Amino acid sequence: MRQHRPRLNPALYVGLQRYFFTFCTAQRHAYFIESQSVTCVHRQILQAAALFDMEEIACCFMPDHVHLLVEGHSEASEALAFVHRAKQLSGYEFSKMFGRTLWQPSFNDHILRDDEATLSVARYIFENPVRAGLVKNPEDYPFLGSAKYSTREIMEAICWQP
Repeated sequence: MRQHRPRLNPALYVGLQRYFFTFCTAQRHAYFIESQSVTCVHRQILQAAALFDMEEIACCFMPDHVHLLVEGHSEASEALAFVHRAKQLSGYEFSKMFGRTLWQPSFNDHILRDDEATLSVARYIFENPVRAGLVKNPEDYPFLGSAKYSTREIMEAICWQP
């Protein structure tokens, strides 16, 4: 019997909050190494965000997982419903396109506290490909970005230095 990761009180996932989510691919397959698969999945994640009044602050598609920093834009924003729909929509489209199961069950999450700077988390997300040795500069990695800011805006705001 598979153990489910315990979650916080569901009420904490509703409203004007910021969340850092990580979704891993099934069996940690490196599905996110080509723009076609990243574009397919990202489009569905953004569609789910719009449905639940969530905005993508930063995202990074690593070969076998995706990091998302999202923010609820109303008291009715539902982060858990967003995650469920994002994984459902993207998994369905990915399966139609590539004939494979996309996601592992569950996800990792962190609700940002008031004292945690949004751009510090964005920096962490954008530096992932550098830490993994995939690129020397985050701006050279093709599978990161933001629906709210340009990559340059985030990089300038966090004063990234190689």
